Amino acid sequence: MIHLSAINQARWARFKHNRRGYWSLWVFMVLFVLSLFAEIIANDKPLLVRYEGQLYTPFISNYNETTFGGELATPADYQDPYIIKHIESKGWAIWAPIRYSYDTINFSTTVPFPSPPSSTHWLGTDDNGSDVLVRIIYGFRISFIFGLLLTFFSSIIGIFVGATQGYYGGKIDLLGQRFLEVWSGMPTLFLIILLSSIVQPSFWWLLGITVLFSWMGLVGVVRAEFLRTRNFDYIRAARAMGVKDRVIIIRHILPNAMVATLTFIPFILCGAITTLTSLDFLGFGMPLGSPSLGELLLQGKNNLQAPWLGISAFIILALVLSLLVFIGEAVRDAFDPTKAH
Repeated sequence: MIHLSAINQARWARFKHNRRGYWSLWVFMVLFVLSLFAEIIANDKPLLVRYEGQLYTPFISNYNETTFGGELATPADYQDPYIIKHIESKGWAIWAPIRYSYDTINFSTTVPFPSPPSSTHWLGTDDNGSDVLVRIIYGFRISFIFGLLLTFFSSIIGIFVGATQGYYGGKIDLLGQRFLEVWSGMPTLFLIILLSSIVQPSFWWLLGITVLFSWMGLVGVVRAEFLRTRNFDYIRAARAMGVKDRVIIIRHILPNAMVATLTFIPFILCGAITTLTSLDFLGFGMPLGSPSLGELLLQGKNNLQAPWLGISAFIILALVLSLLVFIGEAVRDAFDPTKAH
């Protein structure tokens, strides 16, 4: 059991008092946990197969057709009735609730793509024949993991730069501010588009290039807190006693700066998800074929005769961003001691 200090208990009570933010956190966590198990929820491969007394996990490992009585030494196609018949004749299979993956194409349909919502595809299919609901599940996971990593690395860099400027001041602070003015004036989106046209984009490449331009959000907050705190009596006393600067920064000043920093984290995460969605919508994001909310928005723009594409992407984005904003507001209230509960 986690034991919270009195001040943290008061913060948690203020956070719970904001019912909208509190329940938004639970809803968001449920959606994220479900997306982590996307391969179990939506997959075109069986989760577990028992064939001739042996157990197989096709959604984890790849097996050839010959494993299940086929004639070719090629990866088994579990959408093929021939393979399904062989499995069912000498065993059984447990399937995911949704028997499609993000890149599965339903060739057995008679409706042209993109097809409207039906009992088979609850949110319809896109113009490639892939299930929209499944692509939303996988796309949400990629968007949130990307946003979480971007927020983490950007926060580390921003806190480090802001702490260095605020604590040492003088020429370091002056040069740092001039660099920030120049770097923040760079046409970020244009540079990302330019680099994406030269280098084949990938998840980690996009993460690295966006971190270069997204770490400045917390510098001002951390710098101001360090400038304010570094002249306090207990900081001067620590310096006089010979305590190392690193210890003073990490143990005595940084905890105070983190209070203001944490209130910005949900909003930074919201902006990170929007960044990836914008890049995917413009065609400079994840590789072609990757499940992406921005790519689904682009399909909605290109297929106005299929409104379920744009509407589905808009609803999930509006829901996710709204939940993050509500959580951010609740965190801000939790760290504000003037808020009564």
